[in-house]
Amino acid sequence: MALDLIIGKSRAVSELRGLIRQAATSDASVLILGESGTGKELVARALHSDSARSTQQFVPVNCGAIPSELLESELFGHKKGAFTGAISDRTGRFVLANHGTLFLDEIGDMPIEMQVKLLRVLQEQTVDPVGSSKSVPVDVRVVAATHRDLDKYIDRGDFREDLFYRLNVIPIILPALRDRREDIPELIQYYLNKNFSSEAEAPIFDGSLIDALCEYDWPGNIRELVNLVHRLGCFFPNQKISLAKVPANLLPADIAQFGATATYHFADGSPIQNELDLSLYIPEAENPVEDAIFRAQGSALPMPANILDSFPEDGVHLKDHLAEIERNLIMKALEESNGNVSQSARLLNLQRTTLIEKINKYNLA
Repeated sequence: MALDLIIGKSRAVSELRGLIRQAATSDASVLILGESGTGKELVARALHSDSARSTQQFVPVNCGAIPSELLESELFGHKKGAFTGAISDRTGRFVLANHGTLFLDEIGDMPIEMQVKLLRVLQEQTVDPVGSSKSVPVDVRVVAATHRDLDKYIDRGDFREDLFYRLNVIPIILPALRDRREDIPELIQYYLNKNFSSEAEAPIFDGSLIDALCEYDWPGNIRELVNLVHRLGCFFPNQKISLAKVPANLLPADIAQFGATATYHFADGSPIQNELDLSLYIPEAENPVEDAIFRAQGSALPMPANILDSFPEDGVHLKDHLAEIERNLIMKALEESNGNVSQSARLLNLQRTTLIEKINKYNLA
């Protein structure tokens, strides 16, 4: 079912699924509004597949991609000889969608003269093929979509107000991806599974990369996210990817800048640029405690006072000692930032979610 392809558990997505289920029971026109890349055609297909018309055709038309002089023929059809190049009869999209659903994408880009003709078809439920004197009755549910601000288009005369009211019987406004950030990890995993034939080929995004992707505003919305997931999958198949491992030119500028705030160092103390592959220089720590201490040593914080001057006769338990150092560093960072977790994470060069896990681990809440 197409509703299963609307990924996410956020409140906005749950409400969207509920609205689609309700709207699918009606034959009323639907106007889907939302930014580019938010999945307007996916919602239109879900409306169709959940409706009583699901056994009939779903016919999409991109009104902005068809030249204005051909759009009438595309929608309504034409007769042979109706114009130069009309060498045979053509069935229009309205007739193809008879008893089904016609999806008019980018309706805001439809020329004003075609809007008049579309309005008449919606009112009369008949189409007049170009060059024909006979009207053809149609039973079509129309779902339209646009990323344009139609109110502004109406004000300046680029969109007919009467057509707007005819289409906008059931409005559905899609949320931008930045307004449903909690769905981003699930969307990433879904498209990783979809784009790669097996788990052995798909990369794994680590916490630092997931956190950065959740912080990004995604002006291209889900379409931009899908492209990035596919891109990183092509460059890092079957690898665990951290934010620092990804070259800056493979990331949107804002994400690359986010990654640049973390500073990593070679053993001699010189900084490593974040576009380099750290795995070439720094082996992964055997456990997260050692990894945290390594990063803390590279930060601006001084090492705590409980570093040993000399070893006792019976030696030390290294892991316990490192854990105590880590705990003290976290407490110091929280103290200096007055308990602000985000500021503390920046002091420690940790991701916020990683710091929260460690706060809970050491019962510092």
